[in-house]
Amino acid sequence: MKCGTAEIFPGLQEAIPNHRYKRVNDAVQSFFTKTLRDMRDGLPFLITGDIPAMWLRDSTWQVKPLLNSHNPDVVDLLVNLSKSQVKLFLIDPFANAFNPEPNGNCWHKDFADQSPWVFERKFELDSWASVLYLARKVREQFDRTDHLDESYEEAVGLMLELGRKEQNHDRNGYIFKRNNGVAHDSLSHDGQGAPLGHTGMVYSAFRPSDDACTYGYLIPSNFFFMSELRKLVAPKLSSRASELAEQIHDGITKFGLIQGKFAYEVDGLGNAQWMDDANIPSLLSLPYLEVLPADNTEYQKTRAFVLSEKNPYFFRGVSAAGVGSQHTPTKHVWPIAIAVEALTSNDVHKQQRALEILEATDAGTGRMHESFHVDNPLKFTREWFSWSDMTYVDLVLASVGYSYKL
Repeated sequence: MKCGTAEIFPGLQEAIPNHRYKRVNDAVQSFFTKTLRDMRDGLPFLITGDIPAMWLRDSTWQVKPLLNSHNPDVVDLLVNLSKSQVKLFLIDPFANAFNPEPNGNCWHKDFADQSPWVFERKFELDSWASVLYLARKVREQFDRTDHLDESYEEAVGLMLELGRKEQNHDRNGYIFKRNNGVAHDSLSHDGQGAPLGHTGMVYSAFRPSDDACTYGYLIPSNFFFMSELRKLVAPKLSSRASELAEQIHDGITKFGLIQGKFAYEVDGLGNAQWMDDANIPSLLSLPYLEVLPADNTEYQKTRAFVLSEKNPYFFRGVSAAGVGSQHTPTKHVWPIAIAVEALTSNDVHKQQRALEILEATDAGTGRMHESFHVDNPLKFTREWFSWSDMTYVDLVLASVGYSYKL
């Protein structure tokens, strides 16, 4: 597939400075020439960047700005990517990342019966929500429904079945222990994860950072899953989805909303993890996910916490300030989080300032990285991270109000 940036986003070049358009063009061309691959059946496969595997979550956010295009080839790509996500989900609903074919490649073989399709088998609730999100957005933006086929219905039914099961998580049913010396690469309590009480929320073993949850009820992921269940495009399953969504909502309200703001994780036994992580879904990203309006009182109080030194992963330095992650070194902030902070501000001036910061902290590479040091942007992680590049593109589009409406 060959698409020029001018054909994908007509009129954008006239709306933004030349240097910014060049960056957008470089990111888009890299997406189509380096990131986009095909599986044997012809369905698209998106590698995450310098790791040649497709994450269900990452692939959704990699194409997020393309939802603003009306190019027929792009629309077909999005329809077919939704089919790819469903296909991979059905191979293993507890996996987060996949191979383009059953070649057995993996980050680490953590299960004796791990499918040769599975690159990594970390159960992350946001993977499910990301599949639902893309399917819904394609229908809403382009009035296309050919991806909402029997496989999609099967996937949604399985999500609902497993979601109900994971409301009462069996700690012996999914054990993840990786002997690599990295504590957050394994679940605590000898791979079982921390004890849980019933809340109505759905268990998640890992965060969108691929780091283990401290407590099993991850609030941003439950929010995201709940929101997509409420907007589900599967009429035969809507009543079951609505019931599960309301149970999750009640659980968030009862256990996750504490003193007027949302915790990051809870266990249903009185413990809470007070932090936020750069990866989406995050507490900061809730309006970006269409979960809560940006002016929601609880969100604003949570946002104030997230963007302060009270959040252990908020870092401030001479070059930038923003949210980082346990996944990357201390004092490293993520361009994704800087972009999301601006995208959830509804302030064009803040969006422009965020773009200037991102462009000034790329270590002269012309690309967004996974993270960089707030005092020395020459220190960064991941040379090529497609999700970060495309979130930058999304912020550029938002900064000039560029959107496609059917």
